[in-house]
Parts: sequence; structure tokens; C-alpha cells
Amino acid sequence: MTERVLAESLRVVLERHLERAAPADLLLWSLRGLAVLDPRLDPIQRGADLRLRLEGRVLASAPLAPLAEADPAIAAGMLALAITGFYETAWRASPLLRRAGVERVISSGFEEVFNHLDPYSRYVTPAEARAARERRVGQSGLGLRIAAQRDRLAVVSVTPDGPAAQAGIRAGDQLLAVDGRQLGPRDPGLAGTLLEGPEGTVVTLTLLRGNRRREVSLVRELVVPETVTAERRDEVLWLRVSGFSVLTERRITAELVDHFVPRPPRGVVLDLRGNRGGLLTQAVAVADAFLAEGVVARTDGRHPDAIRRYHAGGQDLAQGRPVVVLVDGRTASAAEIVAMALAERRRAVVVGSASMGKGLIQLVAPLPNDAEILVTWSQILAPSGWPIQSLGVLPALCTSLGPESLAAGLAALNAGEPPMARVLIRQRAARPPVLQSEVAALRGACPPAEGRPADITAALALIDNPAAYATALASLPP
Repeated sequence: MTERVLAESLRVVLERHLERAAPADLLLWSLRGLAVLDPRLDPIQRGADLRLRLEGRVLASAPLAPLAEADPAIAAGMLALAITGFYETAWRASPLLRRAGVERVISSGFEEVFNHLDPYSRYVTPAEARAARERRVGQSGLGLRIAAQRDRLAVVSVTPDGPAAQAGIRAGDQLLAVDGRQLGPRDPGLAGTLLEGPEGTVVTLTLLRGNRRREVSLVRELVVPETVTAERRDEVLWLRVSGFSVLTERRITAELVDHFVPRPPRGVVLDLRGNRGGLLTQAVAVADAFLAEGVVARTDGRHPDAIRRYHAGGQDLAQGRPVVVLVDGRTASAAEIVAMALAERRRAVVVGSASMGKGLIQLVAPLPNDAEILVTWSQILAPSGWPIQSLGVLPALCTSLGPESLAAGLAALNAGEPPMARVLIRQRAARPPVLQSEVAALRGACPPAEGRPADITAALALIDNPAAYATALASLPP
């Protein structure tokens, strides 16, 4: 089984990983994973051979030349055979490996491989993969959250329209038992385990509100967390997006339609601060809600299937009103796609600080032992071609350098001079791979920081001043 798992995993890496890796390097890195578990083991290349030593004594060796096979499937098979042979020899010689177990040996090998390739690819053990699959297909909840409060276990929040809300459960209700299992303030973890379960199954909660004790039976269903909140203040629509779930675009669309009829707001602020991302397709759809046509984003990679173009094809639901996007150093991934797309298309002004810079996409491949391998296989590019990875999205108006710098930036915009224009044009000219020195120079122009009240002040200043907004919008050439 180990050889089959390695062969399939390595085929995916050789065929699809964003960076081309030599099979000989993959072999060496895999064997270094053994040394992590047993420091006495020492893989070393000697001429055309790779050797595994134990305290100076050679346990096994293999020639590297056959691994140069060009076909990824054949190379992966030969590589898996070689690694398995080394693993078996080391297993017999090392009590520490036997104590760690087969899965830990495989995991350690892949940890060393991906330490050299990228920070997001990884091997997922069968147990972790099963839990992840259950979450993906809908290991479901009841639309409530619990926590220990002094001497009791209590409901602290209820999802609107979820099973708990429909049954009349409120925040503050004390949870006494789940399916007859008594619970106390020290049992929040156990309560969470008992409350979760397959979609469509029934769970009975024993609750206390005041002096009234009651039992409530709920049917578990997939409860999608709310990711969008909307508020209209001073005739400005504030849309806060905390993540990109399957319903985010639908909620954004509904809020835009509702607030633009019958009296449109003066402008829209799309707050993506702290948003760590989510579904790529939802990010494209949210950007599409503000764009009528054109390219939203691109992805690129070595494998032909990794090369894609995402186009807008709807209508601008904000009806041409000013749009300001707030970002900070925690804005990542899908959220960066939205900010990048609206800025590149000159549909919104980005305000805040440099975003996180996570622009890599992982492929999930199932393995014969029920494990999975996550492999970074493509990267997100702006329509003009610069990469989000490492660079992040840079704002047209920076707030992370302090109040004096922000005031100077607003004054420059009022005078018709975009303060970040040179940096943004330089970023737009960047192409992967971008030198770390260039990354540092560009991000240093507006260092990443957590969101701050100045972001909101700056957004309102731009909406209140059409001339400054237009200047900021023109920071990038069309």
C-alpha cells in the first residue's frame, strides 16, 4: 500500500505542482523525512547514487540515473519503488521509525518535500482526510454556538433561520444535556461533539431558561455561516464580508438590489479587512456584481488545466456609484481577488494597507489509503499579469503609515496627484517569479497592518469628494 500511495502522490507532484521538481530531489527530500524521526539516519548523495546511512554505516543505496524518466507516471512509479525500498530498510533498522508508525513516516517524508516546494502543499492523513470530507459534504450543525459561562454551559449565539432559531432557542439558554448525556461547564468540547452529526439526523437538547426546563428535538442540517452584513449610514452602503462561502455572492447581490431601490446610496464601502478568503468562484461572482464585462482574474500553472480566465458577464449592481474597498494585512486569497479585480478594472478605490499576498491554489487528490494530497498547482494573476502571491494587493490610499501620511495622501488626491501611482504602476509591471527585494520594496510603500478607524475615515473622505475619488481611481492606467 505504501508504494501505491507514494506513486499516486508523486505523480500528482511531478505532473501538476506549480514548480517543476527533479525526481532525484524528491527522493533525497523524502529520505530526509526519516532523519527527522530518527536523527541517526543520514541520506546523502555520492556521485550518481543516493545512500542512506545509519550512524555512518550504509543501509541502502540506489542509482539516480533511472529517475530521469521524462514521463511523470513512469518516473513516479520508479521513484515510489525506490523510496519504499529505503523506507523498508530503515524501518527494520530503526525502533524509532517503528514507534512512529507508517503514516508518520509517510507524512514526515512529504513534510520535507513540501518544505522545499511551497508552504501550502501537504499530505493529509486518512483520519484528517475523513474529517475534512465529512465537513465538505455537510457534517452539519444546528445553527447555534455554545460556551462555558462561569458555572454553566450556555448558548452564546444562534444563527438566524437555523434549526435552533426555528425551535425558539435563544442566546443565554443553559444547555443541560444532549441526547440524555448530562453536561456541565467543563464539557464544551464534549457538547460540540454530541451536537454535530450527519445531515438529517435528530438530536435532543435539554435546556433551561429561567426556571423553565424543556427538551427540544432538532434535525441537523447544513448551516452555512453568515459572511455578509450590511448597514446604511449617512446614505452610504457598508458591506462587511468576513469570508467567501457558497452563499456570499447571493447575499451581496440581495443587499445591492435592496439598497439601490428605490433610492440609491451615495456610494458603497466593501469591507474585506480580516477576510481570509474562501471559494474562488464566489470571489469572481462578487467582483462580477460590480462589473459588467471583461476579465476578473487569471490563473496560471504548468498543467494545461491550471490555465484559466475568469470573465465578468453580468451588470454593475452598484449602478456606477463610487465603490471603496477596505483591505488590511489579514485580507487574503479570495478577498484579494475581489480587491485586485475591482482596482485593476478601475471600478473601485482600494484603501488600507498591503494585503497578505496569498495567491496560490491547491488541488486535492484522493489516495489509495483514503488519505489526500494537497498540491499547489496554479497561481492567481491580475488581468494585467502581476501575481498576488507575496505581493498582495496595494491600496491607492495608504492608512498604515500613520495619520500624517494619510492626511498628506488625501491632500495629494485633492490636488489631483495620486500618491501611490508610481508604486502601483511598478507592481502592475511585475511578473512571476518576483524577486524578494522587489516584493519588499513594493510592500514597504504601505506596510501590512490590521484594520483601523482611519480606514473608515478615508473611505468616507473619498466618497464625499468626487474629485479625490476620481484621482485615486486613475492611479493605474486603463
